[in-house]
Amino acid sequence: MNTPVVSLSGACLKFGERLLWDRLDLAVDAGEFVAILGPNGSGKTSLLKVLTGQLSLSSGSADVAGQPVSAGSSRIGYVPQHRTVTGPAMRGRDLVRLGVDGHKWGLTWQHAARRERDIAVERALAEVSATHLARAPLSVMSGGELQRLRIAQALAGDPVVLLCDEPLLNLDPASAQHVSELIDKRRRDANTAVLFVTHEINPVLPFVDRVLYLVDGRFRVGTVDEVMTSENLSMLYRTEVDVLRVRGQYVVVGNRGFCHE
Repeated sequence: MNTPVVSLSGACLKFGERLLWDRLDLAVDAGEFVAILGPNGSGKTSLLKVLTGQLSLSSGSADVAGQPVSAGSSRIGYVPQHRTVTGPAMRGRDLVRLGVDGHKWGLTWQHAARRERDIAVERALAEVSATHLARAPLSVMSGGELQRLRIAQALAGDPVVLLCDEPLLNLDPASAQHVSELIDKRRRDANTAVLFVTHEINPVLPFVDRVLYLVDGRFRVGTVDEVMTSENLSMLYRTEVDVLRVRGQYVVVGNRGFCHE
């Protein structure tokens, strides 16, 4: 039996008296695409922080590639939300290079190590078809171009799992589709596991194998069809929720006034 790329066992996370989730068991295999859904404050991003070693579980365990999680692991690639770039001028290649040596600024690289690093950067740029952006300033790039480079940055260390924290936020529909396709291409080409935090299932629906839905300390794990039902979401939200499938897209409507597609 293959070792899961990501494994959570009896995982519990609390902030003081506030419980985000408890007794969470999740095993993610190589090449699996798992969407993490739920409202704001449900612990989606906190789960990624646990896996990157930024937060410690209140109880339970978390492993990546068969080893306890640790900060700065090269086994993990991280794709953040789209945000505007400010500060000193950087080129596309500079941003991607941070995926290899972002924690090593100020250290002297040996010639052979520097060459190996540069090869990794160029390979990552080519993997997301962004070689033409290598010398371009980040300040003139579109949101979709920046996210493409952030995916390349996450891939530069050749990770076994990609943790994606709402990478489609604030992107136009065409850019969101392209970013989703790039992430899916990596998982198919390299058998890389993907944990994809998002508010909406529809942009990544063609790629998702399973869903982890978090709400107020409760959760459901399963295929999209198993989790995205009126019965399940009504139980999670503890209020009446209707889940509709319209032209292949999910529409969720609740009496709390929330509605999303």
